[in-house]
Amino acid sequence: MFNNSAKILFIFILMMSTMITISANSWLGAWMGLEINLLSFIPLMSDNNLMSNEASLKYFLTQTLASSILLFSSIMYLYKNNFMSFFNNLYNDNKYISMMILLSLLMKSGTAPFHFWFPNVMEGLNWMNSLILMTWQKIGPLMLISYLIIKTMLMWCIMSSIIIGSLGGLNQTSLRKLMTFSSINHLGWMLMSMFSNESLWITYFLFYSFLSFNLIFLFNMFKLFHINQLFSMFLFNKYLKFSLFLNLLSLGGLPPFLGFIPKWLTIQYLTFNNQLFMMSIMIIMTLITLYFYLRLCYTAFMLNYYENNWNFNIYWKNIMMNIYLMLSFFSTFGLFIISFMFYLI
Repeated sequence: MFNNSAKILFIFILMMSTMITISANSWLGAWMGLEINLLSFIPLMSDNNLMSNEASLKYFLTQTLASSILLFSSIMYLYKNNFMSFFNNLYNDNKYISMMILLSLLMKSGTAPFHFWFPNVMEGLNWMNSLILMTWQKIGPLMLISYLIIKTMLMWCIMSSIIIGSLGGLNQTSLRKLMTFSSINHLGWMLMSMFSNESLWITYFLFYSFLSFNLIFLFNMFKLFHINQLFSMFLFNKYLKFSLFLNLLSLGGLPPFLGFIPKWLTIQYLTFNNQLFMMSIMIIMTLITLYFYLRLCYTAFMLNYYENNWNFNIYWKNIMMNIYLMLSFFSTFGLFIISFMFYLI
């Protein structure tokens, strides 16, 4: 990707368009940023094969539908207010228009029950494009959703995202679809953390982006796309095996690892606000996501699993592997490091 000057240009436009979206002071400005973002991501998706072209077409059609709803709703809202109103007091002015805008943003971000395009699009992309779709492409829609919180509607979307994200990953053999349903589950947690304050969901998003990058870095390095490749292709040594699967457990939010911190903060907020029923559903469904992560880890963690140590040096001397192991160390022991720094302060 970074050897192609055209793709570097499109990545730059992609980043600038997200900045336009989150700094816009009207819904039309935000819509313009989202459209530039869409049109810059489509060329990055096209990878000269049938799967990626099909994925880019599906992504384009879905995002165009969401954008047209957003544009129609924004013009309706501005027309009712003589083209003088911005983000302020949208829900108080007109509930139906605000619900349409929120619906279009939920569709753009891939939140359940508007998630049906997400797994199919992910399946046709390479790992780098998948990472962009799971992380950077969610910044604009999520920031706009945080301006427009309709509690009842968002609660239903949060519940469906957490349930579908957990149950949908149970029968998957594709790692890309597994990461997709994991992303839908994390989206539910991010939307829930939005009810607390602006900084909590941004903190959650940054932790999630780091952990996703950590996993996808390794998947891309060894070109892993299916579960059976985890055991047959490269896991010839204990270090790689443990670093990969501990990162998986960290993404699932298992307590000793870094991925537990944002979940911990969200659970703390829910407890303080007496939303115990919602908290119980979220924790139970997250345990199901941990189940399908542990299902991957179980075979590799068994002591009688076959290993070939003679193939180890091929990967160990790679600079990218050293970078990955450093990131993996922070992902695994980050909770202890942050806790230690907190008590020192």
